[in-house]
Order: sequence, then C-alpha cells, then structure tokens
Amino acid sequence: MRIVEVTEFGGPQVLVTREAPDPVAGAGQVVIETAVADVLFLDTQLREGWGEGFFPMTPPYVPGDGVAGQVVSAGDKVDPAWVGRRVMARTGAPAGGSDSIVAPTGGYATRAVASVEALIPVPDGLELSQAVALLHDGPTATGFVDNAAIRPGEWVLITAAGGSLGIVLVQLALAGGARVIGAARGTRKLDLVRELGAEAAVDYTENGWPERVRETTGGKGVDVVFDGAGGPLGRSALEVTASGGRFFAYGAASGGFAEVTPDEAAGRGVRLVGIMDQVSDAAEVRRLTERALAKAAAGHLRPHVGQTFPLERAADAHAAMAARTAIGKTLLVC
Repeated sequence: MRIVEVTEFGGPQVLVTREAPDPVAGAGQVVIETAVADVLFLDTQLREGWGEGFFPMTPPYVPGDGVAGQVVSAGDKVDPAWVGRRVMARTGAPAGGSDSIVAPTGGYATRAVASVEALIPVPDGLELSQAVALLHDGPTATGFVDNAAIRPGEWVLITAAGGSLGIVLVQLALAGGARVIGAARGTRKLDLVRELGAEAAVDYTENGWPERVRETTGGKGVDVVFDGAGGPLGRSALEVTASGGRFFAYGAASGGFAEVTPDEAAGRGVRLVGIMDQVSDAAEVRRLTERALAKAAAGHLRPHVGQTFPLERAADAHAAMAARTAIGKTLLVC
C-alpha cells in the first residue's frame, strides 16, 4: 500500500509518499480500503511541531485519522458481516493517556486499520466524501449547537465561517432559527457564507469588522459566538458578545486559542466554553456523528468539499490550507 509520512517537523515538504506493507487486522480490528481521507488544519499544525502538550507526535508518523472506504478484512472477535460494508472511522489512538483527546495518526494511507468500535456505517445514498467530511465536523458542530441552546431570532457570529466546520455551523445555526453573521477571509469565502443563508458576512482582515458586526445587530451585539479563528480575532469577537451571551472558543487557526480568560468572560456576563469543556465520551460522539449523517442523508445538511488532492499530493493540500486558500473541507483521494 501507499502511505504519506511526516519525516520530520517542518513545512509541507516533509510529507513524503512511500510504499509500505499492507496492514493486518488484529483482534477487534478491521482493515479499510481507503477511498477518501480527511485533512484537518490540525494536521498542518502538528506537522510543524505544534501542540506537544496535547499531541506528543514523534516523526516519522502517518498523519490524519479520518477515513472512509470499504472494509476488506476483519480480525478475530469481529463480525465478518462488516467485510464489504461502506464505513468511515477514526484510526488514531488516545494521546497522552487521555480518554478524550485523540492523536490523528494513520489516515493518510490507501489502507487503514481501525477498531471495530470506531466503525460508522455510511448511509445508503450518501457519498463517501460527504460522509468523511462530517466525521470530525459533524459531531463537533452538533455538540456546540446543542450546548448553545440557540433560540429563534438570536444573533450568532461564526468566525472562520468559510472553513469546513464553520460551514456546518452556519447551516445548523440557521436551522435552529438563528440570524447568522459569518466572519471569514476573502471574497470567495464570504460569498459562500451568504449563499448558505447568513444574514451578513464580514471580512475579519479588514479594520473595523467588529463595528460592522455590532451595527448589523442594531448595536446589541451577538448572543452566541462560535470562534474557529482564535487569537486576536477571537478576542475581538468577545468584544461584540452581548451580556448573557455564550462564547465557544475552539479554534486556533491564527496560532492560538482566543485571548479570553474565564474571569474576563464572566465579568462581561458571558458564558465561556473552551474546547476541553466540550469534549464528549466516545458513545456521545458516535450519537452526534450519526445525527449529522442522518441530516446529510436526508438532504438537510451538506458539508462543502472545496478541494480534493490525490494522496501523493498531500503536501499541496497542506500548503493550500496554510495559505488560507482552501474553502470548506479538504480531502485526499486514495
């Protein structure tokens, strides 16, 4: 089989494709013939050596942990009826001894090993690319929106709204009756956010964007923030959050999480929910994922696959994401 390895920490050029022996399923495991593999912005950060405290990665390693394809073999203690089924799965293993944080390893490969507990059947009629695009973003977005308890008519600001998770959040927030403001970078992403139904879209690379958000709400500010940008942008988003609002800080695309402390948020009358506050157990993640897949299969939710790359061009996929030119979900085709 073919795999992509991070040979050392560094830029996209450290991603190298090579041949490797086909994997063998152990007890409780299956081998999946990978059709598509998910590419996360987190993958690009870990490749550079970021996140050592959460994800102690040591090169060489195979990045990624989200795959969709067909089960081709099963190990002991696995129902053979899984063989031949269309599935998606996470291939990583808990990092740093945590039960919740998963190290994204093993996905950039034409064959991947996954535990049978990680397998999620792909509904009939749903493309594998659409399914795997919801493997990470589906449960995350669904969990956030559940936690936010959005009421009809509330204003919701979504930063990094042109990214894959942001696009799913826009759709779920709208379905809940929210008035959505999307913040993103560049005309293409802003146009997409508007096409999805957002009431307003602002470019957060332009000075004065928080004032535009506040003006859009009639000076009141927003009731809910889903912050996928982090850093100073996340800090600016807090400034336009109304008292009694909910602020979900989960993104670090700008190099770090939002520059907001719990005490500061509380002082403004805002409930702050960090990414670690949102972590669910495996059973809950599965339920949330299946809910997202059901919505997609019914046509009520559609992830946006903005670009695909052959497995051998994983470096190009990482470069596009780092350059912020990628829109929506980026996938590798195996």
